[in-house]
Amino acid sequence: MTRPHVTIIGSALSGNKGAAAMLESAMQTLDERIGDVDVTLLSMYPVEDAAQNHYPNLEIVPATPKQLGVTINSLALLYFLLPPLRPLLRRKSRAIGALATSKVLLDQGGITFTDGREKFLLYNVASILPALFVRTPVFKCAQAIGPFTGRINRFASKVFLPRSHTIVTRGRITHEYAQGLGLTNLVAGADYAFSLELDGSERDAVAQVVDLSFFDDEAHVVGVCPSVVMQKKVDAVGGDYAATIAEFIATQQAAGRKVALIPHSVRTGTDKTHNNDLPLCRDIHGRLASTEGVLFVDSELSSQQLRWLIGQCDLFVASRFHAMVSSLAMAVPTVVIGWSHKYREVLEMFDAEEWAFGSDQLTPAYLSKRFEELAAAQVEVKAKLDQHLPDVKATSRAQADLIADIVRSR
Repeated sequence: MTRPHVTIIGSALSGNKGAAAMLESAMQTLDERIGDVDVTLLSMYPVEDAAQNHYPNLEIVPATPKQLGVTINSLALLYFLLPPLRPLLRRKSRAIGALATSKVLLDQGGITFTDGREKFLLYNVASILPALFVRTPVFKCAQAIGPFTGRINRFASKVFLPRSHTIVTRGRITHEYAQGLGLTNLVAGADYAFSLELDGSERDAVAQVVDLSFFDDEAHVVGVCPSVVMQKKVDAVGGDYAATIAEFIATQQAAGRKVALIPHSVRTGTDKTHNNDLPLCRDIHGRLASTEGVLFVDSELSSQQLRWLIGQCDLFVASRFHAMVSSLAMAVPTVVIGWSHKYREVLEMFDAEEWAFGSDQLTPAYLSKRFEELAAAQVEVKAKLDQHLPDVKATSRAQADLIADIVRSR
């Protein structure tokens, strides 16, 4: 009997560990529900992803933006237009072969079809169009979409989003935006990364690159996860994001707290900043007058290892979305510096939306003020996280049931 086949796009093992958490959540949950399943990842970073691939049933197929936008989409169009060529295209193109034999395409883009991100709109379309051409259902895993007030984004969204089999909305605000567009193929959900389970090996793996005695004494540890995306937004309007985070760390040192500086998006061996916060973290670390009481994680960890490490913190400050997801998944009270509705709508699930603020409000004084308010309310906030986490995780895992239903029905 032929094993079922699933193709995934929009996530990765390397670089952004939020993308890795979504991919690995799918691998875990689908294996539990379907049994033996073959998975193909259409990868933006095929060399890096292949180097980190430890799943025997996961195939990495190159799909850089140029390959996806030009080659794969063109071949998929030929597949649609010229049926006699289909056997040849399936044999000659690994991407077309994977899509054509898959029961479903999982689109794991974290935020798509959103006003203000029109430069990514072509990629959002190119990610799902080949599957539509080869008649493979598109399942958009929990993600943020909308708003849709911009003319170009609204047009593209009305053309392509209704053609998806299912769109899992990642929170109340996204769901309302999608309903306002008239979409009916919606399921209210929670980020797939909340389904990620640890396997018990994380502590020993982290201990190979991090001195875990840092967490042994009574001093409170504040985790800080910067984001180069946030840096670009803040610096574009005259701010200095790195200086602000460095000043915050210095303030925590002066207050007798320890700080763990944790990049959640890392590409080893390159200074390129796309999906890579390590150069920014090195800059922040280098600005500190003293590094006493500061743990800088200057290496690439897996999504599970990062989640375990974040769970060792007492409080957390996040600019990376999935660093926030990991801190919430480990019930660590968190202040979030965000740039879209995607942060607030997830915090709403924990009755914790008050702890998010926008990049336009970011100053050293305001960040310190909000953090001290969180520290004062730490016990109450943690109780809320513990209370709501089981339901959020159950909502996240429910999308795996929907995917399994599609696989079984085709």
